Amino acid sequence: MCGICGFSGEGNLEDLSNMMAAMPYRGPDGDGQWHDDKGNYFGHVRLSIVDLVDGQQPLATSDGSIIVIFNGEIYNHRSLRIALENRGHTFKTNHSDTEVLLHGYREWGIELTTRLNGMWAFALFDRSNGKLWLSRDRFGKKPLYYAQRGDTFVFSSELHSLIAHPNIETTLDRLSLKKYFAHAYIPAPRSIITGVSKLPAGHNLIFDLQTRNISTSRYWRFELEPDRKWEEKTEEAEELLLDSLYRAVETRLEADVPVGIFLSGGIDSSAVAALSVAVNKGHVLRTFSIGFEEPSFDETVYSNSIAKLLGTKHTVETLSATKCHELLEPIYSRLDEPLADASLVPSFLVCKLAQRDVTVALGGDGSDELFAGYDPFKALRLANSYRKVVPNLFHQNFSRLLEKIPVSHEYMTFDFKVKKFLSGLSYDGTIQNSVWLAPLTPAELSNLFGESIDIEEIYSESIEAWEYPKTGNQIERTLQFYTELYLQNDILTKMDRAGMLNSLEVRSPFLDIDFVDVVRQMPTSFKFSGRQTKKILKKVLKPILPKEILDRPKSGFGMPVGKWFKDGHLEIDPTHFEGILDSGFVSHLYEDHMTNKSDKRSFLWAYHVLENWNRHIGVR
Repeated sequence: MCGICGFSGEGNLEDLSNMMAAMPYRGPDGDGQWHDDKGNYFGHVRLSIVDLVDGQQPLATSDGSIIVIFNGEIYNHRSLRIALENRGHTFKTNHSDTEVLLHGYREWGIELTTRLNGMWAFALFDRSNGKLWLSRDRFGKKPLYYAQRGDTFVFSSELHSLIAHPNIETTLDRLSLKKYFAHAYIPAPRSIITGVSKLPAGHNLIFDLQTRNISTSRYWRFELEPDRKWEEKTEEAEELLLDSLYRAVETRLEADVPVGIFLSGGIDSSAVAALSVAVNKGHVLRTFSIGFEEPSFDETVYSNSIAKLLGTKHTVETLSATKCHELLEPIYSRLDEPLADASLVPSFLVCKLAQRDVTVALGGDGSDELFAGYDPFKALRLANSYRKVVPNLFHQNFSRLLEKIPVSHEYMTFDFKVKKFLSGLSYDGTIQNSVWLAPLTPAELSNLFGESIDIEEIYSESIEAWEYPKTGNQIERTLQFYTELYLQNDILTKMDRAGMLNSLEVRSPFLDIDFVDVVRQMPTSFKFSGRQTKKILKKVLKPILPKEILDRPKSGFGMPVGKWFKDGHLEIDPTHFEGILDSGFVSHLYEDHMTNKSDKRSFLWAYHVLENWNRHIGVR
């Protein structure tokens, strides 16, 4: 796991060194540079995971015609190496997955990506045709930013690194700011900086050094292809699912450094931990968890229980309001873009905790998206019924009436869920999921920015993801939304930042492409039926996990930020974005929260993150 950066055009070695120096935590174990006399520069900082001796980068072919820098892991690199050796390729490293990219490109060109099982962001320069190829993995586990200023093309793993190049100006992108408050994240390909883009998941980019033109193309897209044959072969389907998950865990435990497991006590992390124990028979695994002083947010009773059952060496740390404050500085000072998922803080802490003992950690990310594990799946049928019988005028009056219900700042209380549910029902199904997850509704966005909001523009990525399955039902469209949009821009971004800020590599067995291809073909009823989420996953895990883990209600990795604002542990300055945001409206929402008139925890946290991020990066 590493950091990559480079440019073609104006600049020098000092500029490259400054870009590399902006992300030292991504590469504490070494660094390397390559450049030619034509203005092409590559930089790499390394966190050593595989082939500790021979894995230095940039790496070039023996004739120097192809150069690559790579961030990520290719889990099937050994089988690819054998296939390439059988085709006459000679390798100079012992077992470097980076070298597989060089020879794989020479053999298959950019079609190489379709053969890779892993997570990656890499830049490969083919000097023979004068083209620079950037690629990002199917789900977007590894970040990749880029920008072009005139004839100069710049790229990097991190925004902080990218803007260290002197040609990159830093101006706040107003449309991206609106999207941030509409989603709690900024969807790719946009970024918070004007003119800077994120290469979306499953995409390639080609920069032609002769024409100085950029072209991007999608090589993979998540697509549900349910096969009804499995309805008559349920036992075979269950066996295939469990076996493919076992193999995904097995390959992700391979490393030349210590590996641990994140263990929250939920179904997903418990499954990964149990299968890891099965793979590593006779070896005690290390597991890590975070608790909260606020009881309604604390899950340690479950994580402690499953750790004891599995016989792991378990480490727990409790997050308090004071501890949260201590973590904000190291997070915000290096957070590329504002991300309003409050679970970033406990995620950062569990990565910090794990990094004391291991260099790689496995987590359960991706399961909720693939198996319909989120609460909104349960709300879809109710939403349809509600819309049929409740006139719009009555809905508006009912929503206003519910706002008068006393506010509770405990985790996912009934009143919080009901109010969120009704907020989404005010809008079309194409953006309903986004509104349910968002800090603000479209109407509130208009008040915040003091202007009317173009819904199709602000929610364009949500609408496109919702409409992609041409024949999908609501469950399938919601699966598409969460897997394509929310997973990439929120969940995986959060875990990459939390992990790499602590020089820790985080791996996701549920996102193994072979496992995903199995899940994609499972009928939707295998994933969600009635009000049961993760139906087939829970069934195959029955022999492995105790009933109290399988039957427990879903609990996110949230923080009691609503209470912390109310108690004065967290604060915002409503005037910080004077001239950009309506400070009067911000003050109004802040006051309503502080006086218990309404629960504005999501907005206040989003604003708090943006404000603190802005203080460090200084973008206006």
